[in-house]
Amino acid sequence: MIAAPSRIFLRTATAIGGRNALRALVARGASAPFSSSCSSSAAGSSAVADRKTTSSRKHASSTRSWNQQVARRHKSALPRDEDPIRGGYDSSAIYSGPAACSDAGISNLGITGPSTIYKNQTFEELFQHEVRNDEGGVNVDWGKVNQPTSPEVFDELYEKAVNYFNTKEKCYVFDGFCGANPKSQRKIRFVHEMAWQQHFVTNMFIRADHESDLDGFEPDFTVINACSQVDEDWERHGLNSEVAVVFNIEKKCAVIFGTWYGGENKKGIFSLMHYWLPMEDPPQLPMHCSANVGREDGDSALFFGLSGTGKTTLSADPHRALIGDDEHGWDEDGIFNFEGGCYAKTINLSEKTEPDIYRAIHKDAMLENVALKGDKLVPDYFDTTKTENGRVSYPIFHIDNYHEPQMAGHPDNIIFLSCDAFGVLPPIAKLTPEQAMYHFISGYTAKVAGTERGITEPVATFSACFGAAFLTMHPTRYAELLKDKLEKHSAQAWIVNSGWSGGPYGVGERMSIDTTRSCVNAILDGTIADTTWEKDPIFGWELPASIPDVDSDVLSPRNTWPDQKEYDDAEKKLAEMYVKNFEKYIGKGDVDYSQFGPKV
Repeated sequence: MIAAPSRIFLRTATAIGGRNALRALVARGASAPFSSSCSSSAAGSSAVADRKTTSSRKHASSTRSWNQQVARRHKSALPRDEDPIRGGYDSSAIYSGPAACSDAGISNLGITGPSTIYKNQTFEELFQHEVRNDEGGVNVDWGKVNQPTSPEVFDELYEKAVNYFNTKEKCYVFDGFCGANPKSQRKIRFVHEMAWQQHFVTNMFIRADHESDLDGFEPDFTVINACSQVDEDWERHGLNSEVAVVFNIEKKCAVIFGTWYGGENKKGIFSLMHYWLPMEDPPQLPMHCSANVGREDGDSALFFGLSGTGKTTLSADPHRALIGDDEHGWDEDGIFNFEGGCYAKTINLSEKTEPDIYRAIHKDAMLENVALKGDKLVPDYFDTTKTENGRVSYPIFHIDNYHEPQMAGHPDNIIFLSCDAFGVLPPIAKLTPEQAMYHFISGYTAKVAGTERGITEPVATFSACFGAAFLTMHPTRYAELLKDKLEKHSAQAWIVNSGWSGGPYGVGERMSIDTTRSCVNAILDGTIADTTWEKDPIFGWELPASIPDVDSDVLSPRNTWPDQKEYDDAEKKLAEMYVKNFEKYIGKGDVDYSQFGPKV
């Protein structure tokens, strides 16, 4: 197998020639989040500024004779500045409604469009807006995953890909869509040399129902996949290897070289959705999660988690309808699938343990990295001699109980899945909204065998937002969007551990799918509300005393260890890892969530 490369984005704002591009990116980054909070509180209503001084409020009120609605004043989540001079500067006002420009004194300039004006904001309030708007730089969070390159490198690789396809007598083109909600749906075009790669995207993206749906199709983004070719000049180009995955956001095009991995086709577009959606107006939240919905009540649920945590398995519930297994968005209407198919792991797959996925593997499903046995080429999901990263892609309609609209209302429950290799985390725990933000940003799990090359034993890892490999902006931006959603829709967040119990990997045993499924069922059917709770002294989350079909001793992980002193030491060690990992996020957002993590 070829290791998946770091995703490389083109940064057009380089040297003097890039100044205009830099400013354009900054303007877009600032306008979307900022304007998202600039919606009128009610259609046709006006609002006076909520000032601290009575005389100012009286003056504002005297300018109107119609019904008025006082705007809620934005409260800073940061501590008040103790400097009496700096903290004393506070004459802020927020004008909302059709008369906002007039009230703020800018209509005489000809500016009449904005319906919300922030005037004379305090230093703390301005800081919040600056952070929320991601001002002062390009929106891409450059680092190990998103690495900048030059326009010249992209142009050279683009030309190489085009020249290669011009030597071919045939190629394959797929026009489809990403995102089930038409309001934010993107048109995507793939150009492939291999029919099986085209088969993959046909399974995974949203297909046109009729030829007329593609009339006048103009792609929002195009991917040219020359998987059989490599970048021989990778060192001169400043890349990591001859494998190249290069995205030019401005030219709306990407080129892929040297990786035959089918998943790279979808992962790149998923990363772009993480770039596009937060800049929508209002901002939308892209998520690495699966989702399903109740058949009768229509209650939706999200399952966040990395590969190997049970995200695909647990969302494929015979009692609920599947929305999707990997990539979703959350907007003002609710949640929606990005994809038109599923991409499931096949290691140790059986009909008994994962019936929905097993039965989805029939005509048009496509196996990848799976051993085939005998003259009839029967798949052997237990043969891992080549790799443990066996996969299958199939259209969403291969799941019998899939949710045809691929959209649902706002979720009632948010489940963070972890595969804890230390045997410390409980099978289930309830989180406060603040704790939910901490654990969302942390994204703790374990890299289990088969998910990455070279991993033969579980290794503890933290992946921001349970999908750091897909994030194009800083993790705190997505956390702020999730916080707003949780607060607005009163969703409950949970930790569910599908990892080890009774000791660490090699000593304890991995929890059965039945145990994990019972924990999830208790959340979704509401029976968990009937139990009592006990607070964990280190992590602060609450543990249930009982859950149907689950041994009560298992619910308290300390009780499952032969030596409870060893458990205490292991819990402290893991808590310290959480704290150490979170240090890089302190001071990055408008709220310091480190105070809601474990206490060591």
